[in-house]
Amino acid sequence: MLKDKFIREITEGKVPHAQLFQGATGCGKLPLAVAYAQFLLCEHPLGTDACGICPSCVKMQKLVHPDLHFVFPVIKTNASKPSISDDFIKEWRSLFLATPYFDFSHWLTQIKAENKQPSILVQESDEIARKMALKSSEGGYKIVIIWLPERMNVQCANKLLKLLEEPPLQTLFLLVSEAPEQLLPTILSRTQRILVPPLDELDLIQALQERNGLLPDDAASVAHLADGNYVKALNTIYSNHDSQVYFELFVSLMRLSYQRKIKEMKQWSDTLADLGREKQKAFLQYAQHALRENFISNFHQSKMLYMNKSEHSFAQRFAPFIHELNCIEIMDEFDLAQRHVEQNINAKMIFFDLSLRMIVLIKRQ
Repeated sequence: MLKDKFIREITEGKVPHAQLFQGATGCGKLPLAVAYAQFLLCEHPLGTDACGICPSCVKMQKLVHPDLHFVFPVIKTNASKPSISDDFIKEWRSLFLATPYFDFSHWLTQIKAENKQPSILVQESDEIARKMALKSSEGGYKIVIIWLPERMNVQCANKLLKLLEEPPLQTLFLLVSEAPEQLLPTILSRTQRILVPPLDELDLIQALQERNGLLPDDAASVAHLADGNYVKALNTIYSNHDSQVYFELFVSLMRLSYQRKIKEMKQWSDTLADLGREKQKAFLQYAQHALRENFISNFHQSKMLYMNKSEHSFAQRFAPFIHELNCIEIMDEFDLAQRHVEQNINAKMIFFDLSLRMIVLIKRQ
C-alpha cells in the first residue's frame, strides 16, 4: 500500500525531495498529497497517521499552514501583471474544503475562467524559489504541492527544474499530475513517480453511503458507473448538467450524420462552436467514452459497461453501428478534432468537418 511506503520512508528518514503523484481523474491524488503533507508537518504523529489535533494539524485542516504552499493553473485578471496562485488561494481553499475530489472543469467554474486558458507561468516559479529560500516557519519541512504541473509553460518548467536539481534544505515538492507525459523529461527524471490507482469499487460504495447518504443499491450502481473515479461518482449523484448536454449532442450528431441532414449538421457545428474551448474538449472526451461503451455493448458483457440509463437505452439501438470496421477510425476522428481544438483552429470548421466524416464512417459495413 502507498500509505505503508510513505510511513516507511518517513520513519527511515528517506523522504524523496521531489515526488510525482500520477493517476486518472478522481482517484484521490490531491487529497493523498495533502494528507501526506499533514503527516510530515504534524507535531505529534501517531505512527501511522497525523494526530489531527495539534496546532499544525488544525492549520492543515484549514489549508493555512505557513509551511505548505500550493501552485495551480490560474487566469490573468490584471492587464498590468501576470497572476500567480496566491491571487486565487481563497478560491482554492474554498473548493478543496468543500470537496477535495474535483477536476479541472470544477476549477474553471470556481475561478470563472469562461474561455480563458488557465496556466502556470514563469512568475510562479520565481515565487516558489522566494518562498523556499525562507526559513521554515515552524522548524520542519517546507512543502509545495503543484496541481496539474503539465500546465506549466516552458519557462516555468525550466526554472522549476533548477529547484529540483538543487533543492533548498528541508524542502519537499509534490507534483500532482494527470498527464505526466506532457512534463519535461528532465523533470520526470528528478522525481520519484507514484502511481495512484483508481479507487476500489467497494471502498467507493462505502464512501458514497457514509459521506453522501446513498442507499446500498444506489451506491453500488453509481460506484460501478464511476469506475474508480470519485469525481465522476459525485457528478452522477448531482445529475451533472454538462454530461446530459454532451450526451444529447452526441446523439444528435450520430442521428443527423446517419440521416445526412447537412443543413442541420451545420447548425449542430455552430452550437458546438459557441460552447467555448474547454467544453468543446470535454464533449470530445465524452464522445470517445460513449463510442467505447457502444462498441463494448456488442459483446454483451454488462460488467465492462459504464453507462447510465439514458446512454444504455440509446446504445441498444446505436451500438450495432460501432464495430471493428469503423470504431478505430471514428475514435481517431474525435481525437484529431480534440487536438485541433487545442490548437485553436476555427471551431465551426472542426465540428462541421467531423460531422461530415461521420456520414461515411457510421454506415461502413
